[in-house]
Amino acid sequence: MKRSKYTRPAWLTEANTGERLTTSAMIASLAGPDQRTAPAPFGHALAKLAEERPEIVGLTADLGKYTDLHVFAKTHPERFYQMGMAEQLLISAAAGLAREGFQPFATTYAVFAARRAYDFICMAIAEENLDVKIVCALPGLTTGYGPSHQATEDIAIFRGLPNMTILDPCDAHEIAQAVPAIADHKGPVYMRLLRGNVPLVLDEYGYTFELGKAKTIRDGHDVLIVSTGLMTMRALEAAEALRDDSVDVAVLHVPTIKPLDAETILREAGKGGRLVVVAENHTVVGGLGEAVAGLLLRSGTIPKAFRQVALPDEFLDAGALPTLHDRYGISTNAMVRSIREWL
Repeated sequence: MKRSKYTRPAWLTEANTGERLTTSAMIASLAGPDQRTAPAPFGHALAKLAEERPEIVGLTADLGKYTDLHVFAKTHPERFYQMGMAEQLLISAAAGLAREGFQPFATTYAVFAARRAYDFICMAIAEENLDVKIVCALPGLTTGYGPSHQATEDIAIFRGLPNMTILDPCDAHEIAQAVPAIADHKGPVYMRLLRGNVPLVLDEYGYTFELGKAKTIRDGHDVLIVSTGLMTMRALEAAEALRDDSVDVAVLHVPTIKPLDAETILREAGKGGRLVVVAENHTVVGGLGEAVAGLLLRSGTIPKAFRQVALPDEFLDAGALPTLHDRYGISTNAMVRSIREWL
């Protein structure tokens, strides 16, 4: 897809033009030293949307600052609920508010929603098909604080829930567009969240988010990378690096993990002669890779070869994110090395 000009909302123009964040490993920025970023895209988008939708309320489990809900809390304090460090209470309160006609956006860390509050999400929200948006920071390997905070299996946990829509946005541009889209969708949503100063990438490609739709960001004849979340940024970088080796790489971005855009994935994977690589910031078990593999198998679509760039099925180390991303194979350089070997 050809790059095009894009006019960003005013708050997105407060972009970081190269100064790296000096923060702890818990909230470290994923942006490169010269990468454009936008501050708190989820918080700003929700606060703006709430100006015209009085039914929107925001809840957090003592993590407003670390899920960017503090932006909403500042502009709409009468609709902000601090539930304390109690995810089961957070989810129960969100379910009750939804039953009374409100549209709750409940935020916490992904590990706490997936592991501590799963049964409450299942029985109080998913089974009742309530209009609750569960928006969670630190998805996959986006913190260096070790297994207690690394939500490497959250997609696998939530994919099995009927009625649950699952999103993994790529960048600030997509997060800003996803917020009103999930608000328009009536039913439970689990959205992975990049927080803080979030990179801007997809606006350069004229991309527009549509719930449930996968989109080709760039074409290529040799390799198809099917990616989601931050791995789409890495896939685009890998495609540029592999071009120097005369390897032509297509990137298909899949922000909606469930329901999967089967038509688009099958059409792209069915184009003969291409290595198909699924790239995700999630364990190899139960995420986008296995969802795509199952789709291809059931449809009888056989690519030239199928591979995964994903986190291993193990508890990961603590440490600096760049080191961990390279160690576990999801850095741009690691992806390039893997694709070269597979070719």
